[in-house]
Amino acid sequence: MNVSQPDKDPATNGGEIISKMLVAEGVKTVFGIPDSSISTLCASLKSSGIKLISPTHETNAMHMAGAYARISGRLGVCIAGKGPGLANALSGIAVENAEGHRVLLLSGAAQEGGSKGAYRYLPQLDATRPITKWNSAISSIEKMNDVMRTAFRMSHTGRPGVVHVDVPENIMNMDCPYDPSWIRDPASYRSLDPMPPLRDLVEKAADMLANAKFPLIHAGTAIIHAQAHEELMALAALLEVPVSTSWGARSAMDERREQSIPMIYLATTTELRNKADVVLALGSRIGETDWWGKPPYWAPPSRQKLIQVDLDTSVFGFNKPVNLAVQADVKVFMKSLIKTLQNRKPEMNLEDRQKQTRQFRKSCRARRRQLDKHLMDNSVPMASAHVPHMCQKIFDDDAIVVFDGGNTCIWGLFFHQVKTPNTVVGTPKMGHLGAGVSQALGAQAANPARQVYCIIGDGAMGFHQQEIETAVRYNLPVIYLVLCDKQWGMVKMNQLFTLKPIKTLVLKTLSPEESINTDIGETRFDQLAEAMGALGQRVDDPKALAGAIRAARDSGRCSVIHLDVNPVKHMWAPNLKDFKDLHAEPAG
Repeated sequence: MNVSQPDKDPATNGGEIISKMLVAEGVKTVFGIPDSSISTLCASLKSSGIKLISPTHETNAMHMAGAYARISGRLGVCIAGKGPGLANALSGIAVENAEGHRVLLLSGAAQEGGSKGAYRYLPQLDATRPITKWNSAISSIEKMNDVMRTAFRMSHTGRPGVVHVDVPENIMNMDCPYDPSWIRDPASYRSLDPMPPLRDLVEKAADMLANAKFPLIHAGTAIIHAQAHEELMALAALLEVPVSTSWGARSAMDERREQSIPMIYLATTTELRNKADVVLALGSRIGETDWWGKPPYWAPPSRQKLIQVDLDTSVFGFNKPVNLAVQADVKVFMKSLIKTLQNRKPEMNLEDRQKQTRQFRKSCRARRRQLDKHLMDNSVPMASAHVPHMCQKIFDDDAIVVFDGGNTCIWGLFFHQVKTPNTVVGTPKMGHLGAGVSQALGAQAANPARQVYCIIGDGAMGFHQQEIETAVRYNLPVIYLVLCDKQWGMVKMNQLFTLKPIKTLVLKTLSPEESINTDIGETRFDQLAEAMGALGQRVDDPKALAGAIRAARDSGRCSVIHLDVNPVKHMWAPNLKDFKDLHAEPAG
């Protein structure tokens, strides 16, 4: 019997095949700069119904894709040309992989089998291997479908990160036969269902939590990646226990909830983590920004048990000994745990737990009153605290905020309250300056109807200020609030305490000659914005701040507000010593 063969289209090329695979994966947006090495891919995106957003620098394409993935929960896709294009993307690759954002990078590469001369040549897989979750090259058209399917599989398996596929330009751009069977439904090559926990492990976790005197939930970024915010809040309410978060998981839950103990209340979280006898860690490796899970910031293992839930088994007991390790998706785990615990409510001392949690919330409110004294300072140039505080009063509760900079990030974080989950973006793990400019654009592309604003320092804005033009070109109405103190404030503070600590404590700042290259010149960001077609404003008086923010919001276009802040007060951000101690691993 003759078996009919599928029709083949000789006009297809490598780029078009990749586009078809992206469509099958549900990709709607790609970020990157067109290049001759990826011409057919760029050309085929539009006909495939995929929007290409091109910034002015490849590293910003990575940041846009990362923020897009974090906010939307979908796969972020980035493209880069061979050689210099991929080289430009390297810092973005490192950041987005460290932050755990699900990004697929497709790069053009030198011709397969061609010479490796100096012009536009880079050993691209060698360069990205240490800073990606997985990488590989496509060696032929016939291998393209296998490599791409593996890339999609790796993107959706385990801890999110950057997956890189290198495509030689002769394979990318060559005409080739095409077999329609190469394009498959994702369910045919990867699991579409998140990993469930083993039933007996859920029962053991329920036993430990039900019998605990005062358990604690510690939420990591997996809550955000799994979009498990509702389950987290439901579990905390069911157990009547407080929730702390890692710095990367800020916005895991509505911080107005009685169970929320925001990470900005450092003394309270330390007391809380020492009091808890059982900790349920959800998608957190308990790293530097959690003070490594060690004393004196946490109770010792002798009087504190740890349940750790994660997709990545390498984090189990990474810093803090684990008593129960559960490999599972945190959302599925919590759903199963909630059902199990609902039958055990009589076993739990909920009234006592609730009473203790309220005491911790009371401690938070006391610290809030101390912090809010900064808002009574109406001097000119303004105190930095006014900026995030006023933004919260004017923007919607579900507005997305991006924080970028050293001291600017601290002021932003300490005067922001999360009201809607998954609305805070930054680089808390890498601490990377300048990423916020394009992260805001990626967040806006993911949610065109939502308000997006970026609170950023003048030093950080200087890294990638050119992306204002990208916002204008793509009609992305992001609002940048640039806190200008004309110095590398956090670096300067560290220098001054290292070089002349006593004098610094007494005088609060030193002359430019007593620090090393930490003062920078002024950039008129309002005028720069106007030159690029955005709305520009300049404000130094806190009384004029609200009007400027409202004008930017109501303009419906990209806006930049140049904000002159007091450089000395800006440098003395809240809890500075804690931030210095944060990265010094405690003993034990």
